[in-house]
Amino acid sequence: MAADARDITDFRFPISGTSLQVSGALTVPRDARALYAIAHGAGAGMNHPFLIGLAAGLATAGIASIRYQFPYMEAGRRRPDPPHLLEASIRSAVAVARERCGGLPLVAGGKSMGGRMTSAAAAKEKLSGVQGLIFLGFPLHPPGKPGIERANHLDSVDLPMLFLQGTRDSFARPELMLPVCDSLGSRARLHVVEGGDHSFKVLKRSGRTDTDVMQELVTAISEWVDGVLERSAV
Repeated sequence: MAADARDITDFRFPISGTSLQVSGALTVPRDARALYAIAHGAGAGMNHPFLIGLAAGLATAGIASIRYQFPYMEAGRRRPDPPHLLEASIRSAVAVARERCGGLPLVAGGKSMGGRMTSAAAAKEKLSGVQGLIFLGFPLHPPGKPGIERANHLDSVDLPMLFLQGTRDSFARPELMLPVCDSLGSRARLHVVEGGDHSFKVLKRSGRTDTDVMQELVTAISEWVDGVLERSAV
């Protein structure tokens, strides 16, 4: 499919239970077979080049996406919202995704904090219509403070999960991430990006480019989504 064979729509939507509204962007390729609701990370919003590039790459693979802001980022603040507001934003974004693309199978997740908070929301109460979660660099622990406590809630997530993790990710040491995924059994798949850091940047000496890595991520997501759709159809 041609890279420009997609519709991109900017919009705003309300956060349930609040008077707040935030921005969203919906990218839908002509042949979309699924929709990924993508939450941004703690330090950059939905229009970070990585997320824009991911949305474009996924569109070439037939996967639509909705990117959206958390309220603090919409307001230009640096400090993330409290968990209950982040989770309310995620639930509202998922509802908007269903409303705008109700005929498409839906997965959710996001970059770093956005992915972790999506799983935290799903652990507390089912995200209606969501068939799986995709984590773009799950932040297992703060840099220099290894631990797995941030993954404790994943035991309560009854959904397929795809973890995309770089081997140089300072927020998730590989020797800790692997057993976490193993403990989740068949629900979890770990895709390792060799040499990637938390932003999936690789060293120049690797011989790989940002474009190469993005294509790897898109391919891994596309193949995993197809597996989820096949299992749900049985």
